[in-house]
Amino acid sequence: MVSRPLIAVTFLVATLILEWCVLQLVIKRNWLAEVNDRSSHDVPTPTMGGVAIWLLTLSYLVYLAIEGISPGWEIVIACCLVGVVGLWDDLRPLSARLRLGTQTVAAGLIITALLPAEPLVISLLFVVAVVWFTNLFNFMDGIDGIAASQALVFCAGVEVLSGGLTGWSGEVVWVLLGASLAFLAFNWPPAKIFMGDVGSGFLGLAIAMIAIQAWTSEQLPLVACLILLAGFWFDASYTLCVRIVTRQPFTEAHRSHLYQRLASRKGHLWTTNAFLAFALLWLLPIAWLSLKFPAWQLAVLTVALVPLAILCYKFRAGMRS
Repeated sequence: MVSRPLIAVTFLVATLILEWCVLQLVIKRNWLAEVNDRSSHDVPTPTMGGVAIWLLTLSYLVYLAIEGISPGWEIVIACCLVGVVGLWDDLRPLSARLRLGTQTVAAGLIITALLPAEPLVISLLFVVAVVWFTNLFNFMDGIDGIAASQALVFCAGVEVLSGGLTGWSGEVVWVLLGASLAFLAFNWPPAKIFMGDVGSGFLGLAIAMIAIQAWTSEQLPLVACLILLAGFWFDASYTLCVRIVTRQPFTEAHRSHLYQRLASRKGHLWTTNAFLAFALLWLLPIAWLSLKFPAWQLAVLTVALVPLAILCYKFRAGMRS
């Protein structure tokens, strides 16, 4: 059996090579993320860099399915659907209905594979949650380095807290560790290339999939995963709720997330570093506490969210500027 650190190193090197090739192609074809009123960057920047993470991870999922290690081909098809739609949307914007419909089908396949015995209502709730995670990674991938950093924090945190995930999901965690670290070499502030919908959507789906598998296999409680991901889902959810309550056009892109407000004042590098410090020095220890005191998991989750709630309120996340 190949050691998992070797898997990470292999995919780190493969992603570095493929990412360089993608960058050359994107520059040649002039596929750029243009500057607009809602963007957080100042100059047109190459995009679709996440295609390297998607293709390489998808190739490993195909291998796991062929070997009969993963739950089945539903996982492969779901990841393929989300990546294809994301890539298409990067090249030519698609309707929200088509994107959401495809993501819902993909989420349904994931839940069918991972939670086959759950009641219909529970399954539908998880489908909604997976679709939300798929989209919130896209919402939150607005400044250099932040989405790949969240992926690294989650994967490393899951490995530390669980003592090493067993089974196919544990191998995928190491694939994502290597691929995300390699992508950061191109996306760290100032970014040479952006992730694009193809990368952010796939990462959201893959991370939700790993969290559910870790929970169903009783290797890590769902609350611990939610704490590790709190920097993303709380910001996105809080901002969305505020925009709905204040009757803003919440389906439109905007620059009112907490991380965007911080980046506009402090810059991308400061904000991404602050995000990493908060995740490693606050969220990871709090997630560990949720394991040590399982009867108090919800209370521990609440404690983890308090600083985020205060910052969102202080910086008026979701409010009009």
